Amino acid sequence: MSTLLEQPEPDIIKVSILNEESIILGFHLTKFMIRDVISNIPSSTYVIITDKNIAPIYLTKIVEDFNIIASEITLAKGKNALKPRLITYIIPPGEQTKSRDTKAEIEDFLLSKACARDTCILAMGGGVIGDLVGFVAATFMRGVPFVQIPTTLLAMVDSSIGGKTAIDTPHGKNLIGSFWQPKRIYIDLIFLETLPEREFINGMAEVIKTAAISSESDFIILENGVEKIREAVLNPKRDVPFQGAKLETRTPSQSLLLSVIMASAQFKAYVVTHDEREGGLRGLLNFGHTIGHAIEAIMYPELLHGECVSIGMIKEAEIARHLGYLNQVAISRLYKILQDYGLPVSLEEKKVKDLVGKKFCAVDKLMEIMKVDKKIQGDQKRIVILSSIGNTYEKKATVVSDSVIHKILSPAIKVLPVTSSPNISSIHITMTTPGSKSISNRALILAALGVGTCKLKSLLYSDDTQVMMVALQNLGAAKFEWENNGEVLIVTGGGGNLQIPDNELYLGNAGTASRFLTTVCTLISAETATQTKMHTILTGNARMKQRPIGPLVTTLQENGSQIRYVENEGSLPIEITPSQTKFKGGKINLAASISSQYVSSILLSAPYASEPVTLSLTGGKVVSQPYIDMTIAMMKSFGIEVKRLEDNVYYIPQGKYTNPSEYVIESDASSATYPLAVAAITGITCTLPNIGASSLQGDAAFAVKVLKPMGCTVTQTETSTTVKGPPIGSLRPLPNIDMETMTDAFLTASVLAAVASNSDEGEECITRITGISNQRVKECNRIAAMVHELTKFGVVASELPDGIQIHGSKTQSLKGPASGVKCYDDHRIAMSFSILGCVIPDGTIILEKKCVEKTWPGWWDDLESKLGINLLGVDIGSDQESIIFIGMRGAGKTTLGKDVAKALNREFLDLDHHFESLLSTTISKFIEEEGWDAFRAKEFEILKSVLSTHSSGHIIACGGGIVEHPSSRDLLKQYSQNHGDVVHIVRDINDVIRYLNKDNSRPSFDDELLNVWNKREIWYNECSNLDNKIGGSSIDNLIEIIRKTKRTFFVSLTLPDITPALKDLPTITHGVDAIEFRVDLLSENGNLPSVEYIFNQLEILRRASSLPIIFTVRSQSQGGKYPDTQEKEMFLLLEQAIKSGCEYIDVEILMSPSLISNLIEKKGNAKIIASWHDISGITKWDGEEVRQRFRAAQNIGDIIKIVGRASCLSDNFKLRNFVELQQQHCKKPIIAINMETEGQLSRILNQYFTPVTHPLLPSKAASGQLSVAEIHKGLHLIGQLPKKKFYLFGTPIAHSMSPTIHNTGFDVLGLPYHYDLFESEDVKAVKPIIEDIEFGGASVTIPHKINIIPLLDQITEQSKLIGAVNTITVMESEAGRKLIGDNTDWLGIFYSIKPLIEIDSKTTGLVIGGGGTSRAGIFALHQLGVSTIYLYNRTQDKIKELIDQFPTYGIIGLSSLSEPIQNPPRIIVSTIPATSNLEIPNEIFSSGKGGVIVEMAYKPRRTQLLKKGDEKEWIGVEGVQVLIEQGLCQFEKWTGRKAPRNIIEEIVYKKYDS
Repeated sequence: MSTLLEQPEPDIIKVSILNEESIILGFHLTKFMIRDVISNIPSSTYVIITDKNIAPIYLTKIVEDFNIIASEITLAKGKNALKPRLITYIIPPGEQTKSRDTKAEIEDFLLSKACARDTCILAMGGGVIGDLVGFVAATFMRGVPFVQIPTTLLAMVDSSIGGKTAIDTPHGKNLIGSFWQPKRIYIDLIFLETLPEREFINGMAEVIKTAAISSESDFIILENGVEKIREAVLNPKRDVPFQGAKLETRTPSQSLLLSVIMASAQFKAYVVTHDEREGGLRGLLNFGHTIGHAIEAIMYPELLHGECVSIGMIKEAEIARHLGYLNQVAISRLYKILQDYGLPVSLEEKKVKDLVGKKFCAVDKLMEIMKVDKKIQGDQKRIVILSSIGNTYEKKATVVSDSVIHKILSPAIKVLPVTSSPNISSIHITMTTPGSKSISNRALILAALGVGTCKLKSLLYSDDTQVMMVALQNLGAAKFEWENNGEVLIVTGGGGNLQIPDNELYLGNAGTASRFLTTVCTLISAETATQTKMHTILTGNARMKQRPIGPLVTTLQENGSQIRYVENEGSLPIEITPSQTKFKGGKINLAASISSQYVSSILLSAPYASEPVTLSLTGGKVVSQPYIDMTIAMMKSFGIEVKRLEDNVYYIPQGKYTNPSEYVIESDASSATYPLAVAAITGITCTLPNIGASSLQGDAAFAVKVLKPMGCTVTQTETSTTVKGPPIGSLRPLPNIDMETMTDAFLTASVLAAVASNSDEGEECITRITGISNQRVKECNRIAAMVHELTKFGVVASELPDGIQIHGSKTQSLKGPASGVKCYDDHRIAMSFSILGCVIPDGTIILEKKCVEKTWPGWWDDLESKLGINLLGVDIGSDQESIIFIGMRGAGKTTLGKDVAKALNREFLDLDHHFESLLSTTISKFIEEEGWDAFRAKEFEILKSVLSTHSSGHIIACGGGIVEHPSSRDLLKQYSQNHGDVVHIVRDINDVIRYLNKDNSRPSFDDELLNVWNKREIWYNECSNLDNKIGGSSIDNLIEIIRKTKRTFFVSLTLPDITPALKDLPTITHGVDAIEFRVDLLSENGNLPSVEYIFNQLEILRRASSLPIIFTVRSQSQGGKYPDTQEKEMFLLLEQAIKSGCEYIDVEILMSPSLISNLIEKKGNAKIIASWHDISGITKWDGEEVRQRFRAAQNIGDIIKIVGRASCLSDNFKLRNFVELQQQHCKKPIIAINMETEGQLSRILNQYFTPVTHPLLPSKAASGQLSVAEIHKGLHLIGQLPKKKFYLFGTPIAHSMSPTIHNTGFDVLGLPYHYDLFESEDVKAVKPIIEDIEFGGASVTIPHKINIIPLLDQITEQSKLIGAVNTITVMESEAGRKLIGDNTDWLGIFYSIKPLIEIDSKTTGLVIGGGGTSRAGIFALHQLGVSTIYLYNRTQDKIKELIDQFPTYGIIGLSSLSEPIQNPPRIIVSTIPATSNLEIPNEIFSSGKGGVIVEMAYKPRRTQLLKKGDEKEWIGVEGVQVLIEQGLCQFEKWTGRKAPRNIIEEIVYKKYDS
């Protein structure tokens, strides 16, 4: 750095605060600051306190300069003057430093250095340093002078000014502190040049906030100065030494930066001067902070303070709009400026989700945090309410009700029904609706391309138009300014002079912008291209990348434009390269049967083509002709007249648009349908004064053509429309209506049709809407979406070739879906269903409420405040992130993936198929032509793209070798840590090899498959956060893992010797998911067990149970019996347990760190449970020690186990608060419980691996332990495990064993469920039962196995193949409650056979019978791997039918059981009644001893077939055993738990034999 003489005296600005000019701003202030402090704040000791980030950059030079300047000043004072001393103290950076402990450390340091009351403390750093050091200064020696030297933008404009000082506590931020004004605040902007970009952006939130509440002129400077302000900080010029210190060396960017920071400092200084102690005015500075601080409390440190405040400002502005004080334009300007500076405006943004991972801000949690905010008065929350940009509603924060805040914060909304009353018909509402989106977007294009200035009035300012404005600005097409408080947009057109933008143009889901701008971008001159800017790229969100743009692009390509698809053919993103001729023009043919926007796109840009354009529309009937007419009419208003030569041919002359001085945008006719429909459905009267018969828009005819025929009274003038609805429930259906001229309004008509009715009961009540085929390619497939969502209400609806058919229903018979209406990110779906919600009993939840911002951002406010519909905020939780399946080829990823996708109501995507589809080639061919390395690289690219476009709502199955590429591994690891789940699908490698040896469709590996597995196994484990070991085809376990709703338990064995208890082990392990093997409780002849004894016991346990084992050696100091002195011996046991294959190893965190580290290195696939037990009971769940223990366990283990000791009931609630807090930033499973009887509630509430006991064990492993049954009963008592009812449907069923099977299981596990019989010959009689909210599932027998299917929402693939349902399960998901039909008959057969015989490629089977059960038998044999299945039935036609049904199953029909067979069966499944008197020939047993017979008849118990089998020494499976087996499968599907088999079998057989 330069010497003292080289640094010029800086030109500074002083700002007064509290009548002192103590705020000093400028560049390169260090030496000025030192001289000023020594001269004007005389002290014997100066202490600079900074952090480890700042010290290495600045501290050494400041100390050198201080010593030089101090010596000069002292010398000038005379020989008796004493030179002041300088002390420095460096602390760690970060919010965690702002604590009581650090404050005490600083104070102890000051005292150790003999600092007295004449000490001056200088705080050099960001907000943490300023707050903390200021509080030290306020209390040290009862207050010493201090100086703020802020080094971050946030500190410069916020925390350093005003005298607020504080530290954090576990209860919240800044809760202990004082007001202590600094003597000086030196704002040296040169510090910003070393500030990370994100920290600079973080500080801009406060600068924007200040302008938003204080000065529109300052706000406009910020709007227009984005690039210069960023340049001053992020890319500063250094043409001369100490640039900016003097006015003559200060760049324009530096001057602008200084002016905006000074403006913020001045306003804060003004506020503090007039309200130092925050009596009212100072509360204005908290704009965005009430909600922002609550978000920060959850999201810190992943989100910074300014980022949270940015999101908070948008939410608090939305509150102001909801209360009627702020218009939408102001919010949109605020939204845009925050985005321009790189700040987040929503928690749903991708960059926010990337930062915060799986953290989620639950609305109730935010509300709870706001309760303890310092800004709250009593229980009243105060929020700064904007009234316009630069002004607030009050000169203080305003009290806002919880209900309003909750409503705005909630991601979903509940529409409550109106109450029918005689007075409702007298209600008359007059309101205006937003400007037309279609006209607004066209006007923006026309004015931007035009010459001159145009004032656009009533412009719709929404997501779509904002996207358009930003894109046009980035293209250099126009300049935009607001006037009249945002009511008027002034557009200065660029006359068609465009440039390549610096970055790609992101258009979100704005279809209109994407189509119009595609042609606009062909007008860019090639002369604007540079080496770094050669193309314009248009891109959008995932849905936009699916929406078609192909016909338009093809037409432009044929006309000479250079356009390339970047990803998928026919959709964005596209790359447009400018050419010398720009848009050529001339004769153009365009297919216009998909979207009129293609036509308008060509029309709007055509005047600027190189040749006059003659546009011919091809492909049949033109869609949405009114929108084409609208475009032509608007072009005429801007000076270009289009001539229509014949039906579908248009001539567009060359020229430039001439901007009219003013253009008024009429109301959006599509949006106008919504308030008019509210009138129609509720019976009120609504007048819209700004839309009438003279409108350019086809949808303006909605009232006359749709509402009037439905029974409404309609009055329409040239400029206004009034609708009066009939009484509720009196709308009439529209038998046939063509809505081709108003396609967007069909959604509004559809919801009205859903509640239409006819006065004549015998007349059909059906509405058929046609002419709307283009609605399939809008924001979503709107026709399919409307059918799907209407069906959830109970409405019968179906698709037509170019429309929709809806059966009207009585409103009383309809019910809003419990999981809400899915809006598909489509504004029109959300608004349409909000209308239906006005009359649906109990209310209607609309998900994705923010999607209305596309066209009517204030819809929910207007629906409530103007139309009088009551709304409630609903928090629906986090989005469903996509789940990725990885694993060896042949492991079952695709099969499982499809089943799981159906079960979880998600879409399935096979990455290999996606690869082949994208590249139009097979993987084999690609590898053959390009090689393996190219394949893996391309595979990574596609995976990365898919995770961007399919980030939610999908199950994605990857190819087996996805983990071969390092970049793919990194991507998967990042995804599993921060986004969704990556599931490793594991199957026995020998099974995989057998399967792959049959498959010639994929390329073979150079290595042997075993070597490939050995290489990849560790990669699969690294990349996944869940694994699922499969055998057979059941997906229940995997679904439970993914849903994360199942509670898990492990039983703690307290046996000195396991051997005597082996007979009871099946009972002891009922309902548990693992067994804890307590080594310290073993006893060998009364002594500490030897290593040999321990592992002999482990081997016995492993043979006796297939459950995972937790290997625990609990030390004496942690509540066990293993000596504390034998730590090394303990770890040798743990190492041996890993080698012995124990799935879980308990490691006490207080043990030697080196031993723990060594064990972790050797753990392999074992999971470490890092445990700590508070045996003393001193530690509190809200204390610092437990947090330290948790962090230590988090660093060590895969699973965290913290055990406290409860002395009262409230200790359990403190525990839950602690767990919920930790789960916000820790993704690892947590076991957190309290010991003692008082702690039993914590065991009931714990979700993961709760330790349990059993009455058959000699003792409990810990005081307060409960059994599985006791926990289930406790959960029921506190409302966490609701009662459920299960049934058997059919007849005759009086003697069924099913109630015995299931009720025994429910009783043993303590589940509050009951199974009963419901006998009926008519299947319709079960409908009220299955619709009951307490219905949990059912078994189905004859005669209903087929007839039940129409009453169900879905049936499994197995049921479809077998052709029958014997099991009903209930699935609850975000999509609603679904009844799923399944078949467990085949599972009963499958599991009865599987353990009794080894099956290979030569094994054959025989099925006797041709009915429904025979299908289950055939299916079961096929699933077991039997490749040849003989089938005998007395009716040969039945055999042929079954062969046709299962063409690939290798079925061979037999005309007789005596027929000679070359390869006789080893398995026989008989599905015929025992009374059939079938002859059993010896030939069917000719394969020899050891075959298996499954007898499906169970009366009598030993049938003739089984007796004959006994003679031939075959293994017989009785019908009752198959019944039990399939019942156990049903039990597990219903409860998610293994049934207590041994007890069920014992009771069933006892009852059966009696």
